[in-house]
Amino acid sequence: MRYTRLPSGEQVPVLGLGTWHMGERPENRQNELDAIRSAVDSGMNVIDTAEMYGDGAAEELIGQALSGRRTDAFIVSKVLPHHATRRGTLNACENSLRRLGTDYVDMYLLHWPGAVPLEETLEAFDALLRAGKIRYWGVSNFDTADMEELLALRGGEAVAANQVLYNLTRRGIEFDLLPWCRQRTLPVMAYSPLEQGRLLGDPELLRLAADYGATPAQIALRWVLRNDATIALPKAGTPGHVGQLGKALDIPLSPQDMAALDRAFPPPERKVPLEVI
Repeated sequence: MRYTRLPSGEQVPVLGLGTWHMGERPENRQNELDAIRSAVDSGMNVIDTAEMYGDGAAEELIGQALSGRRTDAFIVSKVLPHHATRRGTLNACENSLRRLGTDYVDMYLLHWPGAVPLEETLEAFDALLRAGKIRYWGVSNFDTADMEELLALRGGEAVAANQVLYNLTRRGIEFDLLPWCRQRTLPVMAYSPLEQGRLLGDPELLRLAADYGATPAQIALRWVLRNDATIALPKAGTPGHVGQLGKALDIPLSPQDMAALDRAFPPPERKVPLEVI
């Protein structure tokens, strides 16, 4: 496993597990429980979730999977923008903690910018930090201007990460947001790094996968992880799938391979509004 550093200096793995749509189908539950445990066992212990995912079902799944081993995982959860008032954020966090079966989350994110003034959300984050309910806070789906606004606020400099959509087909953040975050040593968490599987039939990915005896998903994930400033959060619903994704870090993509992927998936040449799914 490779690691990146949070602004605090704490090291976290560059590869974790996303849980969007997990915990929603009873017939998948055992596989999903085993997948979460397998991810933690293999060092992919950043487990990402949100109160929105299945109206809390994903958080409940994680709580069951990590019962008795909470400290093995780095749990990330999120508050919905319309809950992000001072009181609403505190209540949302308490509800997430109850579903997760824990008394703290490692990182708590504002899921996307909303109508509630950021100052109010930051006050709640600070209160949660002081109470030991969260260890760090961050944001999700914040573009460069949103980040500038955040850092201009009192307490905004405490932001620990920005989670955004990033994969071979969604490279817009490379023009400005990614360099902005790197300049400030702020990790970017990449959700949907495999574009929910939609990019895996691309001919260039298939060619490279054949060259390396790998899968297109492993190649696409290895590309996202080509530097240590990005934390990738692919979803995997079975232990076998977790194991396959974990092997992506072992693929030695060459500069020529990276150039070929640039030709197949060109980087942005201008500012692109932040994409979300």
